[in-house]
Order: sequence, then structure tokens, then C-alpha cells
Amino acid sequence: MLLLALDTATPAVTVALHDGSAVIAESADVDARRHGELLLPAVHRTLKAAGTELGAVTEIVVGAGPGPYTGLRVGLVTAATFGSALGVPVHGLCTLDGIAYAAGQAGLEGPFVVATDARRKEVYWARYDDARTRVTEPAVDHPADLAERVAGLPAVGAGALLYPAAFADVPPGMPEYQSAGALASLAAEKLARGEELPPPRPLYLRRPDAKVPANYKVVTPK
Repeated sequence: MLLLALDTATPAVTVALHDGSAVIAESADVDARRHGELLLPAVHRTLKAAGTELGAVTEIVVGAGPGPYTGLRVGLVTAATFGSALGVPVHGLCTLDGIAYAAGQAGLEGPFVVATDARRKEVYWARYDDARTRVTEPAVDHPADLAERVAGLPAVGAGALLYPAAFADVPPGMPEYQSAGALASLAAEKLARGEELPPPRPLYLRRPDAKVPANYKVVTPK
């Protein structure tokens, strides 16, 4: 196995290669506005660091969100394009699951919450029994509306750091953004158990920010 993982659902543009036993190379840049510009160079760096080429990849996993529309689709379209060109399977995993898995690798145990920045003063979030077990569907909410539901639970992710009034317990040393290395390790673990991974379908959870203006005037040539 040579699994290529990538994720652009958070401000981190992150890529990793996993050989079925461990992550062998990883690259990450944090820039919420340059996903399209940064992703392919990150793939190139990761392949070069591993001493291999794209044609050696046997499977692809991509973070399916939730995430802002523009950034999220960069990773999904790139993964789909690679998969079509190489003729290899493309899988999707929830980005929050990757962050939860990374939190487990960093030592977090027991029930906790993952929250990422959804903009508009909202967060994408889900609740976990442990680093591998999500117990709620991913959702988008205002942090103030979550305070009672997440009370007493540790929280990880950029969304938790942004809204300390709602997420009071943010353990130090936990991941803020997605790690493709964690996503790849989670996918490799699931595949090794014979699990069928979901298709790469985006979890947008809400409509894109860009909209056609109301009362748009259509001009047609005479």
C-alpha cells in the first residue's frame, strides 16, 4: 500500500504518504486563503521527501469536511482528479475524525469534542467517546448554543480555541488543524480491518457564501 492523504477543509493545506505501517512523509502549510495555490506543491514535496512518484500511489483518502466551500472543494477535486488519472480508489473521511485521531495520538483519552472554525461566528463540531469513535453527526452551530451540550468535556481544534466561553477545557498540546498524517493513519487502520471507507462526498453543512445577487438584471444582445 502507498496511501496518499490530503485535506483542505481547515486553514491547513496538508498532505501525507502512508505505506500501510506508518506515515513516511508529510507536509503542511497554514493559510486559509491559498488552498488552491499550495496543495499541488505540497503533494510534490511529500512525494519527493518519500523518494517516490505519484504513479506509485495505490489509494487516496481526502478530508471530506465539514469545511468552508471554497477550501474544501480544492482537496476533493484534486483527489478525484488524481484517482481518475491513476485508476486508484479515492476515499473520503470526516475531517473532524482526523483531528480526533490526532488528539488521541497526542494523549487525549475519554469523551471529548472537536470544533473547527466555520466562520460567521460558528463552529463545525462533533462529539467523540474516544479518538476513534464519533457519537454525533458533524454539525454547524453558534458556540453559545453548544455551551450546555459540551459542558465539562475537553475540546480540541481551532474552533474551541476561538470560543473559550463555550469550550472552557482546551487541553494544551492538542491539534488545532487537520493533519494528513493522522487522516492517513486512521484510513490505513480502517482498511487493515477490512472496513469499507466512505466515498469522497463533501460535508458542506450549509450553502456557500457566494450567492447570485437578488434582482439580477440580465442583459441580452438585440
